Amino acid sequence: MSWKKAVWFFAALHLIMSAGCSRDERPDAPDVSGIEMDISIRRFEQGMFNLDTNDVEAGLARLRAQYPEFSGILLDQILGIGDTAAVPGGPAAFARGFILHPPTRKLYDTVQVLYGDMSALEADFEEAFRYFKYYFPEEPAPTVTSFISEYSIAAFVYGDNELAVGLDFFLGENYPYAQYNPGNPNFSAYMTRTFTEKHLVSKALQALINGLADQPAGNRLLDLMIHNGKKLYVLDHLLPFTPDSIKLEVTGAQAEWLEDNELEMWAYFLKEELLYSSDWQNIRKFVDYSPHSPGMPPEAPGRTANWLGWQVVRAYMKRHPEVSMPQLLLLEDAQKILDESRYKPGR
Repeated sequence: MSWKKAVWFFAALHLIMSAGCSRDERPDAPDVSGIEMDISIRRFEQGMFNLDTNDVEAGLARLRAQYPEFSGILLDQILGIGDTAAVPGGPAAFARGFILHPPTRKLYDTVQVLYGDMSALEADFEEAFRYFKYYFPEEPAPTVTSFISEYSIAAFVYGDNELAVGLDFFLGENYPYAQYNPGNPNFSAYMTRTFTEKHLVSKALQALINGLADQPAGNRLLDLMIHNGKKLYVLDHLLPFTPDSIKLEVTGAQAEWLEDNELEMWAYFLKEELLYSSDWQNIRKFVDYSPHSPGMPPEAPGRTANWLGWQVVRAYMKRHPEVSMPQLLLLEDAQKILDESRYKPGR
């Protein structure tokens, strides 16, 4: 269908899609109920902000003993707690200032109001991790640790599939992020729209998948879109009942637009000879965060090439059911994946 397809025609379909998938609509989702998984999110931010400010040094030592590898990453690398040039008083003085600084304390209080009880999220992580163990049986079961970093990072993975989630990046689309860091492109409206609880598990799993996937073998658009398409394929199987709009970080209407304009997007990349382009300035917005895809209608979200890459990988895996998820992530030849998928974009 064309770029100009009337919006009203899809109104009923959009309502159905935005409601999400029922379990009957994903017959490819395996039964993972027999896989044992017990997730209890470790609350690092609570441990840090409950330190005795009269004896921060001893409290920090206990915190580091409880979270040895995580503390080294968050405290030393991300927060720079040992940066004597910034804080001459040393780590204890830095930590004390961090937890007593009024804006940071307010941030912590806001996080506790919204995420005082994380039992629902723990259940969501447990289900996702059951699928993870089903598709990646040789991988260690993931863990989850929460933290706040005053808007430094949303999620990262360390150790053996240990996930860290920055709760200050999930305070809701109406939280005044731009007010706290004006001019930061990470706090543009199209980005902060996804800084919500319903996106938390999906964004965290993306960090986990990034830790399993190698870097793209090349820097052509084809290499990048297939690489990102593989990761979306895995994410879709870890969250089979989550709406595509959440996994893609787009609106329901944009997810619908992608479905409706698959052929036109593919034809555009071919016509503009973009598939084999390695000019980052020309291809960036098709694979990296962006509010729009250049050359396409305003309804088109950014990262349209990633969505097409996902469809190519779907077609490839349908023709190669013997390929496991770990094997898929190791495949490097994007051209071979495209050729063997026999991908034909739908209308």
